[in-house]
Amino acid sequence: MKRRTLLKSMATTAAGIMVVPTIVPSAVFGKNAPSNHIRIGQIGCGRIARSHDMEETLKYDKARFIAVCDLDSNRLKDGKEMVEKYYAQKTGNTNYMDVKIYDDYHEMLLNPDIDAVIISTPDHWHSQPAIEAALAKKHVYLQKPTSLTITEGRLLSDIVHRQGIILQVGTQQRSSAQFRVAAELVRNGRIGKLHTVKIGLPGDPSGPEATEMPVPKNLNYDMWLGSTPEIPYTEIGVHPQVGYGRPGWLRREQYGAGMITGWGQHHYDSASWGMDTEYTGPVSVEAVAQFPKSGFWDVHGDFMVKHEYANGISVYTSGGYTNGIRYEGTEGWIFVSRGNYVASASDPVSKANSSKALDASDPKILESKIGENEIHLDKSDEQHGNWLDCIQSGQQPISPVEIGHRACSVCLISHIAMKIPGKLEWDPKAERFKNNDLANSMLSRPQRYPYGTNYIKI
Repeated sequence: MKRRTLLKSMATTAAGIMVVPTIVPSAVFGKNAPSNHIRIGQIGCGRIARSHDMEETLKYDKARFIAVCDLDSNRLKDGKEMVEKYYAQKTGNTNYMDVKIYDDYHEMLLNPDIDAVIISTPDHWHSQPAIEAALAKKHVYLQKPTSLTITEGRLLSDIVHRQGIILQVGTQQRSSAQFRVAAELVRNGRIGKLHTVKIGLPGDPSGPEATEMPVPKNLNYDMWLGSTPEIPYTEIGVHPQVGYGRPGWLRREQYGAGMITGWGQHHYDSASWGMDTEYTGPVSVEAVAQFPKSGFWDVHGDFMVKHEYANGISVYTSGGYTNGIRYEGTEGWIFVSRGNYVASASDPVSKANSSKALDASDPKILESKIGENEIHLDKSDEQHGNWLDCIQSGQQPISPVEIGHRACSVCLISHIAMKIPGKLEWDPKAERFKNNDLANSMLSRPQRYPYGTNYIKI
């Protein structure tokens, strides 16, 4: 089936077929009746899926993984086995779940039994499957960064709102209590008037040279490249063929922007919570950065970025600061970080090098209670569970798509500023730079047909 025909068929199927619940013994998983189960398809079965997204979501009785998809047949097999083993141990029945497998997520989206998908793919495969899932009326949990470009991020947000599905962005710091507490204290004036935010964010090291290798038979490399230019295969540019260590694509500009979008969306999202700028963005950005002069990995290394906001707040980001967020006000400061939490064993900042989760210029600031009539921010105990709850309730999740897009936009314009000297003026409403054609030309990327958001039939 041709891809354009497939997408049209997918949208029609989603709109025109009644979803029939899978019948399973209700006693097996406790109080959740079968009709309340959210049937999930997993797109991408690599490192972050296995160690974070799938692992966290499987814990909830209301969730049922019924399908997995990957372009690497070895990882696809492992993903199926992981889910089936979990349910076998949970139920004592080795035949409890027969997980469907797909090597093309478009086919998965045609399955009317699937209510929602988790997208745990490389960065360049985030926006497109999320948009297509929304068009198929599937709810979405989307790993960050939300998009590779401002253009596709705006398209994603608009379509999600039009379709009325629940999309949760995987900026899970919102579900860590200390980030909410810090933001509430700042928003309620406990450090006086906020004027400066300092964000610690490391760069990536340069890498070795890499020569062309034969494409493994288990990998659909053309589709893995997707909308990005066609280049020769090399293992450190994709993911390990043995094991689930940190993949090399994270350090290739072809597929992302490096740590500025990697951990950057986490920290900019959290900072915007305390700054009350979740639905807007900075009015200017300027940056300096070092880029490797040799080697296969080419994302930024050491850097510094400055953003200025219309409310007078200046935000500085650099690897020279302690990893985390420091809010500075006229009457003190608050620092917040993940502490000893890591999402996966290959996180770039180890527990040993992490700072305390919450600190302040005066301990009394942290002891302050938020009054009944003060600002209380939404609370979530865990990101995936919050998503599942919102699918059932219809309420917006803790990290909805527009907030995710705005946080990602800060990352993306920072990356652009790394390439263009001087201060760039940004219009957060129009989502364009003022009087800089070169910068505006970088708000989108060329896309290799037939892949990419440009070729989706909306």
